Amino acid sequence: MRRAVRVLAAAVLFAAASLTTFAFAGSAQADTQICEQFGSTTLGGRYVVMNNRWGSAAEQCINVTDSGFVITSQRGTGDTGGAPVSYPAVYYGCHYANCSPGTNLPLQLAAISSVTSAVSYHYESGATYDAAYDIWLDPTPRRDGVNAMEIMIWFHRQGPVQPVGAAVGTATIGGRAWEVWRGNNGANEVISYVAPAPITSWTFSVLNFIDDVKRRGAVTDAWYLTSVQAGFEPWIGGVGLAVTDFSAEVNGGSTPPEPASCRVTYAADTWDTGFVATVTVAVAGPVDGWTLGFTLPTGQRITHAWNAAVAGDSGAVTARDLGYNGRIPAGGRTSFGFQGSHNGGFATPAAFTLNGAACTKT
Repeated sequence: MRRAVRVLAAAVLFAAASLTTFAFAGSAQADTQICEQFGSTTLGGRYVVMNNRWGSAAEQCINVTDSGFVITSQRGTGDTGGAPVSYPAVYYGCHYANCSPGTNLPLQLAAISSVTSAVSYHYESGATYDAAYDIWLDPTPRRDGVNAMEIMIWFHRQGPVQPVGAAVGTATIGGRAWEVWRGNNGANEVISYVAPAPITSWTFSVLNFIDDVKRRGAVTDAWYLTSVQAGFEPWIGGVGLAVTDFSAEVNGGSTPPEPASCRVTYAADTWDTGFVATVTVAVAGPVDGWTLGFTLPTGQRITHAWNAAVAGDSGAVTARDLGYNGRIPAGGRTSFGFQGSHNGGFATPAAFTLNGAACTKT
């Protein structure tokens, strides 16, 4: 399935919603109905339930109960070879600047000792959808906008739909077998774990999935967990689908190591509507594995990169070492580069972070 528009469309709709239609229903009592496109409410003084109809103008309503929510209306229709119409969900953490009450997220992975979550789903026949548990990660403690990494756990899928990207193998996590998919939707990387048979209820360690993603080289302990979410992605129908129970507990058991101070030099050669940039990172103390985060100015897009694995080609970008160049000695430096396009005006990124810590720009 091609879902390149999913996060990009969501970003546009959320931006518009922040100006016009983003609605908060307040704290939920039992059976609160939300029909606003991006309407949300708190649940139990700890979680947020959101309608999140990002991919369709058609009506969708959810009924928020005292333990979850149920879809009561869903009139949108999505192309099963493309993106779903929405992602109604309940979550703990921060999503587009809407943080659940009292959350300790974002929290750096190195500082987390455990993440335990429980979720129960109710499924319906006659609809096309997936039941997805989302784990969002970013190299910076981001509370707003699109994160760099989305982990999806597909508890169930019905109809001819599949995750973004392609199947890359299998894994056994939490005592269960999973088909693993990997891809990029144009704004962030996605690794999906698809259950071979429906799972209606499960209590599990979120860290088990994050650890598998780390082994695949997609994130490091310097990244931040920003939210965990349980919901549905409907393409066609979906009335009656429900999350009947949800809980999440994130415990910080250690203090992450103090990052080494860093300095970034950004040198660019430009022409007409193109440019080449060389980025040099210098550190005071030793670094074993690095991820550099920055935001490209509006109108710029990366077309090719070298000496780093770059995630994102516009907006928020992360550049990660390639293994052989992951260690930077004390007082040392490393460089990578990329070629890109711009819309006729050119500016350099305003700020950089190395493994989540701010760097000095020179």
